[in-house]
Amino acid sequence: MPKGELNPPDPRGSARRAEFESLYEQHSREVWALAYARWMDSDLAMDVTQETFLRLWKQWEANPAEEIQNPRAWLLRVARNLAEDYAKSAFRRYGTQPPELLNGVRSSQPLPADEMERQEQFAQLRAVLEELAPADREILTLRYAFDYDANTIAERLNVAVTAVHMRLSRARQRLAERLATHGDFTPGEPAGETKKT
Repeated sequence: MPKGELNPPDPRGSARRAEFESLYEQHSREVWALAYARWMDSDLAMDVTQETFLRLWKQWEANPAEEIQNPRAWLLRVARNLAEDYAKSAFRRYGTQPPELLNGVRSSQPLPADEMERQEQFAQLRAVLEELAPADREILTLRYAFDYDANTIAERLNVAVTAVHMRLSRARQRLAERLATHGDFTPGEPAGETKKT
């Protein structure tokens, strides 16, 4: 048998890999942001991102002839479903946490007092953000965590720029109302802390 006859090269394979890498480059950050906005956990968001793209690859392997008409929409739908499935998982239900969180170990270096205070305020802010609706967290994350402008957010969410301004305004108002009920924040802190997210 001539060499190469057993495993003929797949001309579609290299093109598919290039397409996959391009989709990852274009959409992985947005997929991560969606998962992060849902759970406020960067590690979980990365897990959801990786699983989302793994499922895309498996979809292509299972149905090589079938084309996904809108890959961005497909990826965001899968990521949203994965983030929701996490809420139903035993890991989430029973409160299991990784050992490093249970032991309170964040790094090998002790944190200075001012960093600890900032972390405490950030934790309080995260707790307040978790009280908001997922749509509010999503738009606040896109605006302040990723520093996207209104035009970029409008493009990402497939809405009008005026709708972005309206949603941002309402989300900020609801956040301010929640912060006021907690009483642990002084004026000016929430916005600054949110931008550091």
